[in-house]
Amino acid sequence: MSGSPKGKSKLMIPLPPPLIPLLKLHREVQEAERATVGEKWQDWDLVWCRPGGGPIEARDDWEEWKEFLQLAEVEKDARVHDARHTAATLLLEQGVDMRVVQVILDHSQLPTTKRYTHVTENLAGDAVTR
Repeated sequence: MSGSPKGKSKLMIPLPPPLIPLLKLHREVQEAERATVGEKWQDWDLVWCRPGGGPIEARDDWEEWKEFLQLAEVEKDARVHDARHTAATLLLEQGVDMRVVQVILDHSQLPTTKRYTHVTENLAGDAVTR
């Protein structure tokens, strides 16, 4: 996937293969919405948007995030941004090299990625059994 992140013209995001058909289907639904709305479509070039093409309101996004956390039985009141920290840590737990995590998170500096990762009991346990 590509988009326009902070300070760059494009961002390539590596995706797990099972997500690709789901995103393609989402795009087809979005294109059908675009056709229905016609000239009133607000073209923000967003992956996730309101039915008219405009950006999702922050409050609505936050409410959906809280519902997602509840469905996932996450008891902590985590922010959306916390998911990036969790993803970075889980990638490390799976043995993914820190430099690969850096690329996935689109960090220009490795120290930034290191701030996103956290030592878990699993990582500490793996270290002492080596």
